[in-house]
Amino acid sequence: MKILLVQHLNFINGSGGTEKICSFLANDFALNGHEVEIATNQDISGKPVFPLHGNIKVTNIYNPETIQKSLLPFHNYHGKNPFLWLKFKVEKKKAKFYNKKLLAEVGGEDELFKFNLSQRSKDWKNYIEKLSPDIIITMSIGSLLEITYNNHYDIPIINSTNGRPDYDYTDILWYRSPIEMKLLKESYKKLSAIQVLFESYKAFLPETFQGKSMAIPNPVPQIEDVNIVEHQENKDEFKIVNIASLVTSCKQQDIAIDIFAGLSNKFPKWKLYFWGVGPDFELLKEKIKKYHLEDRILLMGFTDNPLEKLKESDIFIFPSKYEGFGLALAEAMSIGLPSIGFKSCSGVNELIKHNISGFLAQDKAEFENYLESLMKNAYLRSKLGRNAHYEIENFAPDKILDKWNLLLKDFISEI
Repeated sequence: MKILLVQHLNFINGSGGTEKICSFLANDFALNGHEVEIATNQDISGKPVFPLHGNIKVTNIYNPETIQKSLLPFHNYHGKNPFLWLKFKVEKKKAKFYNKKLLAEVGGEDELFKFNLSQRSKDWKNYIEKLSPDIIITMSIGSLLEITYNNHYDIPIINSTNGRPDYDYTDILWYRSPIEMKLLKESYKKLSAIQVLFESYKAFLPETFQGKSMAIPNPVPQIEDVNIVEHQENKDEFKIVNIASLVTSCKQQDIAIDIFAGLSNKFPKWKLYFWGVGPDFELLKEKIKKYHLEDRILLMGFTDNPLEKLKESDIFIFPSKYEGFGLALAEAMSIGLPSIGFKSCSGVNELIKHNISGFLAQDKAEFENYLESLMKNAYLRSKLGRNAHYEIENFAPDKILDKWNLLLKDFISEI
């Protein structure tokens, strides 16, 4: 059986959730004796971050000769040097002239987008026809669009969805042009099946999807009962932890800082640790400085061992606005940490069972009240943390793989 996994961007050198799941699936298929290949299309050098079975082939189909036409960026000069101002002004005029000419040639921005996409999709068509896989698994709807635009395959295609489905074809999370959203929705017609993370997520699939859908969550490392966090210990320091990219528009670490600052005087033994990297590092650093809490709120950077950092902690807070699954949250629960998130946050409101394995707050004030309750009550931390640990048994890797193999069997009888 030849299985092709397609992640058109970010697989090489990428350490995110999609890359992790792609590697997880590929390794299991290879261990079951299948011929497995992962394909990407990136103008980049490097290698996969997550370990892969020795028999798995990774192919970068990037072709520098593939024509891609791009608009030139331009910037306004805000300094006081008159020579630099003139230089920027000339460059801006040149860029505007070039862009206007290019758009006139191709027929506008929509046609430019479709032209570039069509050139890449031809490369995918040539590659896939030569490889001739028995089944294709795309790791995003973006990857699905890349391989299917203007193309037809007599091969079952299944999409692995790593977030709430509507995040993949709308501009909820970031800007997408109307033409991109239209084409993404249309690409669902090419799917034989789709995997979603939770049963409730099926309601967010577009009307263009007519295939089979199956709820299969992400796998979560399982922690032995004897190794979960012990909350009854008397310590000199207690830790609240958050593990996420430092992107406040989504992960909202700034809210966590405000909340902790409001409680810091009541709980002098407690500190707040952020693990992760991202574009808002300096913004968060300045916010911490304004509260004069540099010794109590710590930006720790990247960790390659999140479970170890979680094991050293007492409470996990996850004030995200949007999530698909929330792997860091699930890992925190597995290791026995009580967690707090917002009730309105997708993924978070699926994993945390309110007042059983953690708390789901309606707003910032309620979030602070729940955090205070946990900070002053070791018994409550222990009870909710142990419940969380047992909840995550439902996400054991072997159970997740069983579901994936069941889904694939609907399309390939030999698997």
